[in-house]
Amino acid sequence: MGKKIVVALGRSAFGETFPEQKANVGLASKAIADIVEEGYQVVITHSNGQQLGMVHSAMTEFSRLDSRYTAAPLSLCSAMSQGYVGYDLQNAIRTQLLDRGIFRTVSTIITQVKVSPFDKAFGEPSKVIGRVMDAADAAAQERKGNYVTEAPGGFRRIVASPQPIDIYEIDAIRTLSDAGQIVIAAGGGGIPVLEQGTVLKGASAVIEKDLTAGKLAELLAADILLFLTGNEKAARFYGTPQETRLDAVTLEEAKAYACDGSFSEHGMRPKIAASISYLTKKTDGRVVITKMETARDALRKKTGTVITA
Repeated sequence: MGKKIVVALGRSAFGETFPEQKANVGLASKAIADIVEEGYQVVITHSNGQQLGMVHSAMTEFSRLDSRYTAAPLSLCSAMSQGYVGYDLQNAIRTQLLDRGIFRTVSTIITQVKVSPFDKAFGEPSKVIGRVMDAADAAAQERKGNYVTEAPGGFRRIVASPQPIDIYEIDAIRTLSDAGQIVIAAGGGGIPVLEQGTVLKGASAVIEKDLTAGKLAELLAADILLFLTGNEKAARFYGTPQETRLDAVTLEEAKAYACDGSFSEHGMRPKIAASISYLTKKTDGRVVITKMETARDALRKKTGTVITA
């Protein structure tokens, strides 16, 4: 088998509607097929923010229309979104590979990720999810112990974003990958769960998917962690007059950039944090940041941002 690579697909690989996602997943599958052709052993993880929000809103609305049902827990909605996105991805990748004469099984694993009940994020929720609510619905959510925040048109629920500690299905992911299969796992950061004896209890939270991508690469001892975003290279102070595109970055430089305001909280910062965590454990590893269309060239060191220890 070739080198191990964890490919993290960002929001640009999907869409807000079914047809849009179908089209974007087609582009993502081409990038994945290019990577497979390069001889890599591929494990894929992906964003699911829009899909999770859609599923959560739909299930909540369903419970409002039929009093026999309660709103689905966030962990269940996360599992649904993993299956839904994985289904689209694995079929598109399978087709792209077969059209190139490559015969590989593509599998999606519903993945649970361990988080700590003592993670400070549970007291400082930051991830916005679900539909826009009016004041009455927002008050009802707060009576249930949930957090809400003001949003355009009303209020929206916010949940914790704890740190990923471990991935429960890592052995299955590793076994399938080592057997030559292409594996889709830990979608949307994985389902956050709290370990209670022999029971894994779904947490009302959303894990930052880039951090889980870094944890996945670390546990698999992957040679490369590849972030596919909407830009060919990462940039400091993106969208400002001080914007600077990055080519080669060392681990120490990445640590400095993570602290000096170079990256936005909801943009490149989580990817840099994941890169630091991964490279600290895998000192001979490599992080590559680029867009889907230039993935092959970036792996050939012709473009993209590369971070090494």
